[in-house]
Amino acid sequence: MIACSCEVCQSKNPKDNRLRSSILVKSATTTIAIDTTPDFRYQMLRIANKKLDAVVFTHPHKDHTGGLDDIRPYNYFQGRPVHVYANALTEESLRREYYYAFTERKLAGLPEIILHTIDETPFTIGDIVIIPIKVWHYKMPVYGYRIGNFTYITDANRIDEEEKEKIKGSEVLVLNSLRKEKHLSHFTLEEAIALSQELGIKQTYFTHISHQLGLHDAINKELPAGISLAYDGFTIEMK
Repeated sequence: MIACSCEVCQSKNPKDNRLRSSILVKSATTTIAIDTTPDFRYQMLRIANKKLDAVVFTHPHKDHTGGLDDIRPYNYFQGRPVHVYANALTEESLRREYYYAFTERKLAGLPEIILHTIDETPFTIGDIVIIPIKVWHYKMPVYGYRIGNFTYITDANRIDEEEKEKIKGSEVLVLNSLRKEKHLSHFTLEEAIALSQELGIKQTYFTHISHQLGLHDAINKELPAGISLAYDGFTIEMK
């Protein structure tokens, strides 16, 4: 048993109950998960999500890939493989971690995956067009994604100028903001605010928040207009 005495863990506000970061993107015909965290199974169960066409990965770190095995119920109930999109670095990690899903001899009950290697070229899944945005997680390239007027970026502490151009014009930006103190590979709260304002984003939500950042309601009061914290279960409706 692991006990935690920090104020976030003991908070009665459900917005302080933070699982690992991922999102579910839905259109009229297509459902996509961006990342499958170790919490993926629970995340899908608690929203009763019954459809999954594809998984798109941002990078190979375990807190973003650790739940891939739990696509198996979708294989079973949908009667087909799930398409998985990843860059070469992430693909290498997936093939190593989930070697049994990529063997030539397919046994019943194993995850059924159709793997697509992506780069910075835009691609389409169903009726959803996705534009990769390369950001830097210290020295690791990580993909953020723009979908229409929505951009999602996690695990970054630097974005090159040419990649910022892909973000500009977004109505909504979801951006990582780990804590207030400087971090080697994540934007701090101050850095994330500055980037949102530099890009001129109308509405920004911060994600990939550590317990070190503090309580949801307290931090929200410190944020400028047009910027707030995301929280587990938060839904954004885009036209």
